[in-house]
Amino acid sequence: MATNTAAVTAKVVRRQGIRVAERHQQLSELQSKSHEIILGTVTHIDPEKGIVSLDLGKGGEAILPRNEQVPGESYTEGQQLQVYVVDVVPGDRGPRIMISRTHPGRVKRLFEMEVPEIFDGTVEIKAISREAGARTKMAVWSSDPNVNPVSACIGSHGDRVAAVVEKLGGEKIDIVKWSEDISEFISAALSPAKVVKVDLLPGETRSCKVTVPDHQLSLAIGNKGQNARLCARLTGYNIDIRPESGYYGEDDDSVQN
Repeated sequence: MATNTAAVTAKVVRRQGIRVAERHQQLSELQSKSHEIILGTVTHIDPEKGIVSLDLGKGGEAILPRNEQVPGESYTEGQQLQVYVVDVVPGDRGPRIMISRTHPGRVKRLFEMEVPEIFDGTVEIKAISREAGARTKMAVWSSDPNVNPVSACIGSHGDRVAAVVEKLGGEKIDIVKWSEDISEFISAALSPAKVVKVDLLPGETRSCKVTVPDHQLSLAIGNKGQNARLCARLTGYNIDIRPESGYYGEDDDSVQN
């Protein structure tokens, strides 16, 4: 009797050990996909909560929350959907895969796949700020003086950036040159607007005042403040944009970020 009990116990222990090993293997495989773009199939859409369930094949299942969906996009069951794997964390019921279509990492990964100079390390993506579905700003740099990092990302006929824009559904992308000189970087980040001067404010507030030509004020601020917002996120500075004349006009009540 005791021998039978011991045999059954040993069998149960072996099965549990196999399950644990399988879970560890699955977790390891999924974690290797972190910060990658993968393809999933839409299996269910919750009309009330707005969440989308995806089958990732051998990778299991994942939920695309409403706040990780690109505004204006709609999905259908059975649709093939590219998502960015933000993270994979262990859970009681197996690994939990956190996915997104709005994460700046998705843009970064697309450029890594499209631009050989980024893939091999010649060009480095220093910062990205994104309002998914509308516009992205990306700062790039190269340690090789013979390589123009902006041109490398755009492509000879704009083909490289166009390929990324297409995958993002027409999202606009501004590519600017990163600089250690923060004033120079802020000026580039406010592109396509031209900057007259950048005054960095003293203290640890990481704030500055930027002066632009009067006729460039609306361009610098952007539609509903979008250009200024993206510039602030890209550089990490609070930006107060002012016209050269000091007169804002009726439509420019606030340009503080």
